Amino acid sequence: MSNKGKNNLELLVKALMLVAIIIFLWWLLIAEKDNHVSVEVDDGINITPEQIQSIRDIGQWEFLSISNEELVDTVRKGLFSDDQLVRIYYGTLRLGVDLSKTKNNWISAHGDTVVVTLPKVGLLDKEFIDETRTKAFYESGRWTARDREALYRKANRQMLSHALTKQNLKTAEANAEDHVRQMMKAMGFNTITVKFEK
Repeated sequence: MSNKGKNNLELLVKALMLVAIIIFLWWLLIAEKDNHVSVEVDDGINITPEQIQSIRDIGQWEFLSISNEELVDTVRKGLFSDDQLVRIYYGTLRLGVDLSKTKNNWISAHGDTVVVTLPKVGLLDKEFIDETRTKAFYESGRWTARDREALYRKANRQMLSHALTKQNLKTAEANAEDHVRQMMKAMGFNTITVKFEK
């Protein structure tokens, strides 16, 4: 091929490349006009029924544990001498909420605001005395299983009266509110209200 033919071919290739670049740039301009990309911010935080159920599935949620020790005695008057039974009972009373008792719509979310209504704080387990740790402190005379059961019930009542105080219930409520706030904050909520059923 002659130099003249070679030069004409190079000019043709350059012209085609220039046309291709112009067409590509023109296409970009038109495509940019027709295709608009927009970003919308959704300020709402969605809490799904599955998430609500998984929180409810926690079941009993303990917020305060109170270890207790009670010295309990009973005396039976006798004709010549008195019989006496003294025992030491140990127990752990757990205060919290039972999430299986939550009502419908106990979690209500709107945007970044959530309201959580918990069941009333109370005793989670009525069998809180540890029988394996119960010790006979002093025993004189003959005592039946019924007598020992009566002493057990007396210890139970004493532990309840010492543990279920207004102060302990308020402490458990404050702990519950703090834990629920932390959980909801981790889920993205900013305004969190925690209430307790009456």
